[in-house]
Amino acid sequence: MHSVYNDWRQDIMKSFRQGQVLELVDQESIYSQEQLRERLRQRGIDVTQATLSRDIRDLGLVKAAADGAYRRPLVGDNAAPSAVDAAAVLRRTVEGSLKKYDVVQQFVVLRTESAQAHPLSEAIDRARLPEVVGTIGGENTILVICRGDREAQAFTRQLEEWVKG
Repeated sequence: MHSVYNDWRQDIMKSFRQGQVLELVDQESIYSQEQLRERLRQRGIDVTQATLSRDIRDLGLVKAAADGAYRRPLVGDNAAPSAVDAAAVLRRTVEGSLKKYDVVQQFVVLRTESAQAHPLSEAIDRARLPEVVGTIGGENTILVICRGDREAQAFTRQLEEWVKG
C-alpha cells in the first residue's frame, strides 16, 4: 500500500508543479529553465533540471520567437507549427495517462491516472480538434463534449489509435 500512496502523491505533486509552471509562464517572461527553477523554488517547489525539462515537454511549452520567453503554444492564424506541437502533446498525454473511456451520445467521459485529468484536458483543448467543442476536467475524470454522436465516435477512434501506439 505504501507504494500506491507514493505513486498517488507523486502524481498530485506533478500536477500541482505543472500547474505552477503554466501560471508562471502566463504571468511573466521566463527565458531559461534555470530562471523557471528559481521561480518554482521561491514557491517552495524544488525540482531537478531533468524533471523540469519533462514538464516543459509534457506541457508543450515553446520559446517565443520575438523575445525567447517560454509560452504556451499559440493558437490562431500563425498556428501551423503550434497546432502540430499541440497534436503531438495530446498524443503523448493520451498514451501516458488515459485509462479508459465511455461514450454517451456526443459526450465522452475519460478516466485518467490520478491527477492527470488537468494535463489531458488542457492538451485536448489546445489541440483544437474539430470534433470537440470543449472539456470539463476533474482530478481523474474529463467530460469531453463533442459536436455530435458521429464526432464522438471519431474522437474515440483517434484515442484508440493513440493508446495502441
